[in-house]
Amino acid sequence: MSQGALPRPAAPSVRPKRPRAFRVGHLPGFGLWTALVFLYLYAPLVILVAFSFNDNRAVTVWRGFTLEWYGTLLGNAELRRAALTSLGVAAVATVVATVVATLAALVLVRGGAFRGQRAVGALLLSPLMIPEIVTAVATLALFALLGVSLGVCRVVLAHCAFCIPFAFLPIQARLRSLDRSLEAAAQDLYAPPWRVFRRVTLPLLAPGIAAGALLAFIISLDDFVITLMVAEPGTTTLPLYIYGLVRLGVTPEVNAVSSAMLALSILVVTLSLLLQRR
Repeated sequence: MSQGALPRPAAPSVRPKRPRAFRVGHLPGFGLWTALVFLYLYAPLVILVAFSFNDNRAVTVWRGFTLEWYGTLLGNAELRRAALTSLGVAAVATVVATVVATLAALVLVRGGAFRGQRAVGALLLSPLMIPEIVTAVATLALFALLGVSLGVCRVVLAHCAFCIPFAFLPIQARLRSLDRSLEAAAQDLYAPPWRVFRRVTLPLLAPGIAAGALLAFIISLDDFVITLMVAEPGTTTLPLYIYGLVRLGVTPEVNAVSSAMLALSILVVTLSLLLQRR
């Protein structure tokens, strides 16, 4: 190179393109398959609700819109009695299951380490993994062994058992996410332990408790298998009543009462999810 000649600019380095991250949503036809899955899941529910307003006793032939079947339900004394039984069983089971689940969560999350802690947690959640028919048969066998004949209380006791893990999960999740610095600040201000729990921990835990209670309520309200096994003659819950109607054939009344239960379930689950997000 002669003196004074300008240096040639360096050739720009060609950087290889980074490979795109794998995304399931980019697979060919994924959107179509997703739409088909949702159609498979919810089309029966849409049909059920639509034909609950059908002005025709033939549930597969649409003839017009009517609210007649919902009016028929309101005038059905047996249905009202079954609904009240279901609501009463669900209310009592929810209260018992929520109290037990709250105490269990406080012990397992805030109670410090102890021997068998993981085993206790696993045993508490095991009803979620055991087939419901097994739980039903086991509960029935226990009642038969003890000679327990308590009427509707048998159903309440059975519902309390399987509702506990459903109430426990949101409460435990909420308790794990609490900011412990708030409780530490209250303790620094010489607040006694009970006042810290009552004025700080419990209000912060309340959305989780409410979410767990709503989840337990809807699980109890919808239960059929265990209730069918342990219910004594004369104890008819709403799912058992619907089952009795379906055995005679699917009628617009069945569609209407099923749609009413669906609406209640959606309302309760939505409230539970909103409370868990607070």
